[in-house]
Amino acid sequence: MKVKYKRESGQALVLILLFLAVVLTLVLFILSRSITGIAVSSGSEEAIRAFSAAEAGIEKALVIGAGGTNISIGNATYSSSVTSVAEGANNYIYPLTLTSGDSATVWFVAHDSANNDDLTCGAGSPCFIGRTVKVCWGNPGTSASASTTPAVEMSVFYETTPGDLATIKIARAAFDPYTTRVSSDTPAKPNSFSAPDAGTCTIGSETYEFQKEIDLSTLGIPAGSYNTQNGLQFMRLRIFYNTDVAHKIGFDVNFAGNTVLPSQGSQIDSTGTAGQSNRRLSVFQGWPEPPSVFDFAIYSSTGITK
Repeated sequence: MKVKYKRESGQALVLILLFLAVVLTLVLFILSRSITGIAVSSGSEEAIRAFSAAEAGIEKALVIGAGGTNISIGNATYSSSVTSVAEGANNYIYPLTLTSGDSATVWFVAHDSANNDDLTCGAGSPCFIGRTVKVCWGNPGTSASASTTPAVEMSVFYETTPGDLATIKIARAAFDPYTTRVSSDTPAKPNSFSAPDAGTCTIGSETYEFQKEIDLSTLGIPAGSYNTQNGLQFMRLRIFYNTDVAHKIGFDVNFAGNTVLPSQGSQIDSTGTAGQSNRRLSVFQGWPEPPSVFDFAIYSSTGITK
C-alpha cells in the first residue's frame, strides 16, 4: 500500500500553476504583439489616406482657384484655402530658396484671375508705382569671400509707353559681395558686377546677409515708366555662384513715394484627415511668366538682320 504525502501533492500543484502562468504570459505577449501590429498598420493606412486627401485638396484648388471645407474623398476629408501672396504689402519674401541659376519674379502689375490672368491696372487692381526698391539675399552668416558666395542679377521689364507691350524694354544690374570676383583677374576674369550696400537686411521676420538699394532712374528707366501705372511690368531676380547651398531672397519697396505691391501669386494650404491622422500640405503658385530663356534671346516673328 502506497502512502501519498501532502507535501508531494502541493509541489505538483505549484508546478501546474507555474506552467499555466508561463503559458498565459506567452499568449498575452503574442496577443499584444498582434494588437500593436494591427494598430500600427491601421495608423499607417490612415496617414496615407490623409496625405492623399491633402494632395487632392491642393489639386482641386489649383484647378478652380478656390478652397473648400470638409470635402469628402473616399474614407477621408480635406479642407483647403487659397490666399493671395504679398497683395497690398510693401515687401515680398520669396517663398522658395534658390540655387545658382534659379530666378524669382516680382510683379509690378496686377493680374485679372477671372480673365485668364490678364495683366491689368485700375481702381480694383492697382499696380506698383515707385522709383526706389531694395533687393535682399543670402542666408544669415554667409561668407562674403567664398567661391560660392551668392551674387544676384536683376532684370527690370518696363514699357516706355505704359500699356503698350510693343514698347517693352529691359534694364539690368548685377551685384556681387565677393570683391575679388568683381575686380580681380584671379581666380577668373572679373564679372564686372557692382558691390552691394554694407550691412545685413531685415524684411519682416527674415534676415538676409546682403542687400542693395536701387534707384530705378540710374538704370535708365524713364520717370514716365516708374511713375505711371502699367509702366513697370515685373522684375526677374537671378542668383549665381551658390552651387552648394540654396539661399533665400526678398524684395522691399517701403520707400517714400512708392505704392504697395500687387498680388505675387497664391498660397494654397490643404489639410487631409483620415481617422486620427492629419496631414498638411502647402503650395505656392506664382503667376504665369515668360520663360527665363527669353531673358537672353532675341525673338522675331519674321526674321533677324544682323
